[in-house]
Amino acid sequence: MWSSSTAITVAPAGSSEEEHTEWSSSSFFKFSSGNPRIEETRGLMHLFPDDTPSPLPVGRKPLVCVVGVPNHMTYADFCQFCGSFIQHMLEMRIVRMDGMEDQYSVLIRFDDQDSTDSFYKHYNGRLFSSLEVEVCRVLFTLDVQYTGSIEHAQQPSNASSTEQPTCPVCLERLDQDTSGILTTICNHSFHCSCISKWADSSCPVCRYCQQQAEKSICFVCQTTENLWICVICGFVGCGRYKGGHAIIHWKETQHCYSLEVETKRVWDYVGDNYVHRLIQSKTDGKLVELNSHCSHTDSGCGSCSCEDNGMSEAILNSKVEAIVNEYNELLATQLENQKLYFESLLQEVKEETERKISKAVQKAVSLKQQKIQSKIDRCVKEKKFLDDLNENLVKNEEIWKTKVLEIEEREKKALRLMEDRVADLEVQLSDLMVCLEGGKTVEQLPVSNETKEGILSDNPKESSSTGSSELGRKA
Repeated sequence: MWSSSTAITVAPAGSSEEEHTEWSSSSFFKFSSGNPRIEETRGLMHLFPDDTPSPLPVGRKPLVCVVGVPNHMTYADFCQFCGSFIQHMLEMRIVRMDGMEDQYSVLIRFDDQDSTDSFYKHYNGRLFSSLEVEVCRVLFTLDVQYTGSIEHAQQPSNASSTEQPTCPVCLERLDQDTSGILTTICNHSFHCSCISKWADSSCPVCRYCQQQAEKSICFVCQTTENLWICVICGFVGCGRYKGGHAIIHWKETQHCYSLEVETKRVWDYVGDNYVHRLIQSKTDGKLVELNSHCSHTDSGCGSCSCEDNGMSEAILNSKVEAIVNEYNELLATQLENQKLYFESLLQEVKEETERKISKAVQKAVSLKQQKIQSKIDRCVKEKKFLDDLNENLVKNEEIWKTKVLEIEEREKKALRLMEDRVADLEVQLSDLMVCLEGGKTVEQLPVSNETKEGILSDNPKESSSTGSSELGRKA
């Protein structure tokens, strides 16, 4: 277990020169743990800085510190975050660094150096959650030293709780050889498997919460000095010696009673003085401070016109009853005024929301109109282009029609000429056939030799002249 005994904050005398160099190069951080109302343990941590030349510093030990864990992460959330290395963790301790009020740190001791290095490489620089911006910052720890503990006399000391022999949840022994022991900020130790089932941020034993109470700030200027809180609506504003936002709130809402955060005294802006118990006067209806009961009632003082004890008690009871009734009426009136005030705020928010919605709708409509107009313009341009193209196509169609008609006329003329030539050739062929048949018949006629000779002497000329004449005629 972690030792809380007082230790010396300097390097050991028997350390070597190399160890002394590593010791001097580390950073010192003050930390504290424990319930401040019972016992507070303080100490020093020697951490290797982030700007080491090598990713894994020389002389490291199986001890790391997760610095800057946000307060809204409970013990169970942190155990779930580093759940894959729980079986290698011998012990975890929750501490708070000085100057980090909204964060805490976790000291983790591992079973070997390889697990420590793997944890450092896996989680250093990793987001705690995908919905947040906080990053896990892991630093190797050289040594942890406890400088002492402070016991407070308000409650009995609970120093023995830092070394509990058993887990308060499962009542099993907290053996150092067993891995997964977590010590909370209030010095109570549990098994990690047991504390991981505790969904609250408080300790299961003493109910001490690790989250510190948030400091009040002015709702307008964010200052933390001279603060006043409205007892009607809870508005926190600064006093007149700062920004005067509490007085401005009174002027805007007419909530005249404001509580000073530091002294817990109530101030009346209408009467311009402090008031504590308020009643409504029957004479003028104003709220006045209730005077204390006469201290001379028991002695029967005559100077202050005190009556006997029975009469005084009856008068006091009647006054108390009247005060209660007046207080109830005042409370009902203030609640009604508060209702009207918040209804006006809701109406303003509603009107503002409606204005924003109308502006967004108008912007969206105008943007849509612009898109539609651009589409219309583009369609008009395309239509004009298509009209021009159609007109050109019509003109081309007419030109091609005239060309087709001319071609058809030429083909018809060529066809007629061809038909005429064919007819002429047929006539010439018929005449040629007739001529050839006539020549064959002449050759077949029987004639005498003289005749043959005369014919033969004269026929060539006649036949030649006759054939030439016929051929010239036919041609």
